[in-house]
Amino acid sequence: MTSPNPPETSEPTQTSDEVEPIRKNGFLSSTFDELRLVVWPSRQQLLSESIAVILMVTLSAASIAAVSRFYGWASSQIFR
Repeated sequence: MTSPNPPETSEPTQTSDEVEPIRKNGFLSSTFDELRLVVWPSRQQLLSESIAVILMVTLSAASIAAVSRFYGWASSQIFR
């Protein structure tokens, strides 16, 4: 599938030096606008969710280690 050629314009093209400051300002202002829309968690919510994440990561790591040790033990029993 071919795409159509863009229409030719009589406007002069801008160099990268002319476009760069506009992009930076637009990016920063857009970033700050988006950050104003974020609903930040309260201190209590942040603390409780952080504890939940740490607990789940610890439990996951412990279960993976237990399974790994079991398979290590089982393979050592089989391949003595």
